[in-house]
Amino acid sequence: LPREPHRSHTVAPRAIDQQRQHQGMKVHVQVSVDVGEREPRAREGLELRLLVKLRVQNPNDAPIDYDGAYVKVDVQDRTFATGVSDESGSVPRFGEAVINVPLTVSMFRMARQVMGMRDGKPVEQIRYSMSGKLSGSTFGSQRFESTGEFTLKPPEPADVDDTN
Repeated sequence: LPREPHRSHTVAPRAIDQQRQHQGMKVHVQVSVDVGEREPRAREGLELRLLVKLRVQNPNDAPIDYDGAYVKVDVQDRTFATGVSDESGSVPRFGEAVINVPLTVSMFRMARQVMGMRDGKPVEQIRYSMSGKLSGSTFGSQRFESTGEFTLKPPEPADVDDTN
């Protein structure tokens, strides 16, 4: 299958924002999207299913109406899970909402991740990214992206003072 081109949303630099405010235009700040909860779902064939609850925060002075959502999760720079939801609603101005998105992880993607980590070196850091969009009107879709890492290395033991 052909690979989708990578798209990222960038926020206008501060100077452009100030110019837009001076001209009376409203400046839009990108929404913040975090995973609130994960609930396992029944397996379907060679797929693992999860319900992910996305917490969407709107830092803008206008509500964001949405009619559907798409999420893609990459692990170690490879697609791991994807999901879509036909949920619709509104994220209030300076408010937040929780959107349920079922994610699908194919066993082939899981196997590819495991095989990609088997190069003989211990894996200490796992990189992940989540991207997607909340569909709105023709020009009103809100794209989001977040990245991070977590460590698999066990914590160092604390020094114990045996002088007592």
